[in-house]
Amino acid sequence: MNKQEFVTYIAEQNKCTKAEAEKNIDMFTSSVIDAMGQGNEISLVGFGHFSATKIAARAGRNPRNGESIQIKAYTQPKFKVGQKLKDACNRQD
Repeated sequence: MNKQEFVTYIAEQNKCTKAEAEKNIDMFTSSVIDAMGQGNEISLVGFGHFSATKIAARAGRNPRNGESIQIKAYTQPKFKVGQKLKDACNRQD
């Protein structure tokens, strides 16, 4: 499901306009991005937990030519799924 299909799905499920649904999606995603960018973790009980892990710099290898390269340190965003979401994905219909 792409964003527009998801907007339509939310609008139908919640009996609101597509504009309102898209505004809410954009508000949620931009807020998560902003909060995570500031180093905050977000926990939504039942849905999941957004966090970040620091990955240390390390040596790597260019797969095209086998040349050694240095990979810079970075922060990797992570999402750990909540139980309600996990249960919904594993429902037996």
